[in-house]
Amino acid sequence: MNQLKSREPGSVTLPGTLSEPLRAELSAFRRDLHMHPELGNQEFRTTAVLKARLEAAGLAPKVLPGGTGLICDIGTPDVRRPMLAIRADLDALPIPDVKTVAYRSTVANRAHACGHDVHTTTVLGAGLVLADLHRQGLLPHAVRLLFQPAEEVLPGGAADAVAAGVLDGVGRIIALHCDPRVDAGKIGLRAGPITSACDRLEVTLDGPGGHTARPHLTTDLVTAAARVATDVPAVLARRVDARSGLSVTWGRIESGHAPNVIPQHAELSGTVRCLDLPTWREAPDLVHAAIDEIATLHRAKSTVNYVRGVPPVVNDPAVTELLHDAMAARRGTHAIEDTEQSLGGEDFSWYLEHVPGAMARLGVRTPGDTRVRDLHAGDFDVDERCIETAVELFTAAVLTDADTRP
Repeated sequence: MNQLKSREPGSVTLPGTLSEPLRAELSAFRRDLHMHPELGNQEFRTTAVLKARLEAAGLAPKVLPGGTGLICDIGTPDVRRPMLAIRADLDALPIPDVKTVAYRSTVANRAHACGHDVHTTTVLGAGLVLADLHRQGLLPHAVRLLFQPAEEVLPGGAADAVAAGVLDGVGRIIALHCDPRVDAGKIGLRAGPITSACDRLEVTLDGPGGHTARPHLTTDLVTAAARVATDVPAVLARRVDARSGLSVTWGRIESGHAPNVIPQHAELSGTVRCLDLPTWREAPDLVHAAIDEIATLHRAKSTVNYVRGVPPVVNDPAVTELLHDAMAARRGTHAIEDTEQSLGGEDFSWYLEHVPGAMARLGVRTPGDTRVRDLHAGDFDVDERCIETAVELFTAAVLTDADTRP
């Protein structure tokens, strides 16, 4: 990352690397989570096994008010120095696991297809390493582990976690997200926006139907729905700065039951994404207006349900630099790649509305593997060497953070 200063391995001595027994334990822990995926706000087993392991390490985790997710402080918080928080998300997706591996999901139509099992395992691993450093008197300041439920459920479990006080005493926050386009052993970094905003859009169109022989006597809702689907994105493209990346993409259109009957009702649903905060804040009004105009043109009555999702994750430059320096200290700058802004949404953004923070992309692709294992796909899997990379990154960030703040 050329705008950030470099720190090569060997320029500092950082404790906190993984022992072989812990490396094996974390791999087994991740596979256990992978076999037992739980949807958002239902992560009771996941929360229980995390709590038990942290307590076995002599720590005192606290379950969040909803009964899933938890926080765990390591060290003694000091009001004079806000803590660094390390966040993981716990939930899986409602899709089948189609892999043929020993740790395949045991729950029908549930899969950790976004890597949250990896995120959870790496924050646990970092916590176990940091707890050991604390016992040795080598932890420079208190750290908070944050295991958050329901990232995949709009508007995201992060908003509820913030309301529950998980950021009390926190000054900065870091996280990572699996990236199947980056090799294991590496991370991707970007200062500024790294994900997009993502909202959900539901539209209903109504009007008098009739016989397809006499469309002039009806509101032709099939045509109206088709025009809303095609014309709304085109209208919006001329009403906002193209650099904002405002995009409406439909995932479902439904209307009618017979080929010779013009229906009285049509439904469309999809997502609204954009790359910057100002446009995200204007998007509901812009989208409403465009839909109403197109629907009125075709004599259809429109009802719009615009569901707020998440704003873009905007990485703080100073915290991004902290992650850069931490990874460089562990593995050198060759282990760091520049990364592009994604159109995917991430509720980590809600934390950044309150404290500065940054999210890294964690490489999970086996070097040389040419297969495409995209996120949110039933065959998604990772090279488990990524777990060690992430734990080293988190622990180095905690230790490096001691050098960058008073």
